[in-house]
Amino acid sequence: MAKKQPREMTMADTERVYTIPLGIVKCVPVYRRSNRAMTEIRNYLARHMKVPAEDVKIDSGLNQVIWRRGDTKPPRRVRVRAVKFEDGGVEAEFAGER
Repeated sequence: MAKKQPREMTMADTERVYTIPLGIVKCVPVYRRSNRAMTEIRNYLARHMKVPAEDVKIDSGLNQVIWRRGDTKPPRRVRVRAVKFEDGGVEAEFAGER
């Protein structure tokens, strides 16, 4: 399977860095916490970038950060760099430690 090339940013694209709190994931059973964290990240970015949640694409590096300690212990917060493209799509990647 061929790997997709990352999109090129243009001047009209919007790039922002968010610190997303993930404390709400502690309210679900331990075996679903990382799944809920991924859902919360997608919903947070959809709300703040004003796009549907289906248009938010999460980078594999961010996915690895969430799942690094397994399904039961996702991080309490994560810094994310989000880029909104002219066509309405949003790509999210891990922005490093706080």
